[in-house]
Amino acid sequence: MPNAIVLVSGGMDSCVTAAMALDAGHDLLLLHLNYGQRTERRELEAFSALANHYGIAEDRRLVVSIAHLAAIGGSSLTDSSIPVSAADLNSQAIPSSYVPFRNAHLLSVAVSWAEVADADLIYIGAVFEDSSGYPDCRPAYYAAFNEVIRLGTAKGTIRIETPIIHMTKESIIKQGIVLEAPLHLTWSCYQGSDEACGVCDSCALRLRGFQLAGVEDPIPYAVRPRY
Repeated sequence: MPNAIVLVSGGMDSCVTAAMALDAGHDLLLLHLNYGQRTERRELEAFSALANHYGIAEDRRLVVSIAHLAAIGGSSLTDSSIPVSAADLNSQAIPSSYVPFRNAHLLSVAVSWAEVADADLIYIGAVFEDSSGYPDCRPAYYAAFNEVIRLGTAKGTIRIETPIIHMTKESIIKQGIVLEAPLHLTWSCYQGSDEACGVCDSCALRLRGFQLAGVEDPIPYAVRPRY
């Protein structure tokens, strides 16, 4: 099987995506991006813990700063003057946590590395359930990006894989349990680093997924509402 680059934020979705890529028989390279987000330190800590868990050698890990996204701003994740919105799982509006065109920056770094590292596949844990708020989580977005890669790379055979894009958080958690993914090492909260806040959109989606799966979320929360 070819090398595969997995974008690993340190969150639950990217953890399960890495577990699925490994289960498919790929040799993994793990990519992590720091972009000035509120929980940058905690997410990097989670990335390192996941990479250690899977025994990924240091020369097959890449941590990159794209701090220009924080300088651009426009998101509650990168601008401390913009409050992180409380969870509203029924909202169809773009949330304050949307980082403008973020995933294009992440994927561009991954494609550059893939050309050099002889990796034919790039795995990203995008989830369509999130796409009501995030336009760069839609399947059509990744289909279009694959065409950009085909036209714009020397290799031309690299493609993005989104294995969990049509899964719910509940089914992602269940898949993670089947694959023995270390969900206890992951971090999803938009604003807390010692305890997850339990009230941002990311915490709400995660907690609801665990609640529907009938499993206790193993990470610490300041509060654990029922969603």
